[in-house]
Amino acid sequence: MEKFTVVKGIVAPLDRSNVDTDAIIPKQFLKSIFKTGYGPNLFDEWRYLDKGEPGKDPASRIPNPDFVLNKPRHKDAKILLARKNFGCGSSREHAPWALTQYGFRTVIAPSFADIFYNNSFKNGLLPVVLPEEVVDKLFKETESNDGYELTVDLNRSVVIEPDGTEHKFEVPEFRRHCLLNGLDDIGITLQHKDEIKAFEDKRLAEKPWLVKTLQ
Repeated sequence: MEKFTVVKGIVAPLDRSNVDTDAIIPKQFLKSIFKTGYGPNLFDEWRYLDKGEPGKDPASRIPNPDFVLNKPRHKDAKILLARKNFGCGSSREHAPWALTQYGFRTVIAPSFADIFYNNSFKNGLLPVVLPEEVVDKLFKETESNDGYELTVDLNRSVVIEPDGTEHKFEVPEFRRHCLLNGLDDIGITLQHKDEIKAFEDKRLAEKPWLVKTLQ
């Protein structure tokens, strides 16, 4: 998993509350057994005017010119600004996959659905909770300034505006440690591979009959 330390980038404002995971990545794209390829179908039903299907070439699609991600000023955005209860609905892990594979490293919102919030940390996406009045201000700044950028510093747990104004946010310390070091659940487990091997070696030495069972 890619480490998250400091990210500075263009902000894309998604001015909708209660964005659910089926809107983030519609159900028809969840048939793949692979963990890649979801970025082109992020917010598919809002992003395109025609109906999307698995395997359909995104280059052949009709983009919705009014959708935020299709506006030139928000091209290559790394930070998604959202409203309350982002990521509600079903508990699909594909939602943070689609966001990160599109290019987003962090989502800023007043609140997140619990499962989406936890899934995000496990997949290299930082969910930042800021007060609603701060988020309102950031929406106004983003809409008023082309190429509006923010800096998200996980080392210091602050969001920094272009004029230097800082907004502190809280992150569970364990989750912060994992993101700063690029550790997903497998990475955390592999930190203890020597202890795991020692345990397995000892167990097989004490119970050699397990060898046949394990084979």
